[in-house]
Amino acid sequence: AAASVNFHHHQPPTARRPHSPPSFPSPTLTQHKASKGCRRLLVVKMAYRLITQVVLIGTRVLGRSFAEAYKQAAASSAYQRAHGQSGNGTTGRASLSSGMTLDEACKILNVKPPQNGQANMEEVMERFKRLFDSNDPKKGGSFYLQSKILRARERIESEAGPHMEKAEQEAEIKEGWNPKLYKEKK
Repeated sequence: AAASVNFHHHQPPTARRPHSPPSFPSPTLTQHKASKGCRRLLVVKMAYRLITQVVLIGTRVLGRSFAEAYKQAAASSAYQRAHGQSGNGTTGRASLSSGMTLDEACKILNVKPPQNGQANMEEVMERFKRLFDSNDPKKGGSFYLQSKILRARERIESEAGPHMEKAEQEAEIKEGWNPKLYKEKK
């Protein structure tokens, strides 16, 4: 049985306002729940994607910063080793332990650098005492500056110390062993 189609039956048009949007049928309850679930799924997927991007970007930033810090530490170590080998052995070790170069120490105390290990230790001590006392925190000075002054004196002493000891030993050898004897008073 074939279905017959009546082309002549005409339904009257529904009255519509001009320029009004077409009306859609209201969603059923099951369609509403389905669309709500789709929205939740979409929000979860977007949140997952966002969190993944944040983690990946953060990992890249941390990786780059660690790599840069490693490069800087390696360069600093190579620089220190190069300066330790250029002079005598004590110069490099002293600057590594105090963290201050000999030139910097001389500038802080405003003294001339030691020539061949010979330094005017009286001048160094005089300037050290004056600067150290004038930067006393109890007198309104700076503890930071005071510690820098102390490290500068130590750095100059570490440079001049072995040479001064060697000079004292050579002078003692020239004079000969001359013990100091004390006679007891009777």
